[in-house]
Amino acid sequence: MGKIIWIIGFMSLFLYAGDRGNEKGMLQANCLSCHQKQQIPSALIYKRYLMKYSTDARMEAAMFTYMKSPKKEFSIMPAPFFSKFSMKQKMPIKDEDLHRSIKRYLEKFDMKKKLVLEKEKQGAQ
Repeated sequence: MGKIIWIIGFMSLFLYAGDRGNEKGMLQANCLSCHQKQQIPSALIYKRYLMKYSTDARMEAAMFTYMKSPKKEFSIMPAPFFSKFSMKQKMPIKDEDLHRSIKRYLEKFDMKKKLVLEKEKQGAQ
């Protein structure tokens, strides 16, 4: 009985790890590859969203709206940005996959992960 539980546990772990790998690949293919090719600073875009919307839920909703209908009025970028970079094309991606890609994007550039309190720094040393 114990062996069966271990086997099922390992199988579910591998399946979960595979899904996470696909999410990373989806983020790279759908978002970051274009940002890198056009040299669009993703960290700067994340900061602009954070300053305007302040929470992950509001940032995700705003990004989703823009990705579903890429128009200047839905963008957080200033007008001169579009003279240097082309307007994004609508992506043929399922809503569920787009939400996952946006969440991965927000996780990747999350500023809160980089913040460390002085007390925590001292405890680590």
